[in-house]
Amino acid sequence: MAETKTSGAQPKSSGFNPVQFLREVSAEMKKVSWSTRQELAKYTVVVSITVVIVCALIWICDGFFTRLFNLIVR
Repeated sequence: MAETKTSGAQPKSSGFNPVQFLREVSAEMKKVSWSTRQELAKYTVVVSITVVIVCALIWICDGFFTRLFNLIVR
């Protein structure tokens, strides 16, 4: 039989440790650069305006293609 070498270090457990996971999540959350209230408000307004503009463009294109389709079909 072949002999296996064993090192002094124990192999790392492959199981899930929820306590260690939560500690690592907490450490990573401390590294996050959070936006200020003013930045958050500004970005919310920008995203809302962008959504309204894109919706309007889609509505206009939909109306155009609906009329074009109706002209072709009739």
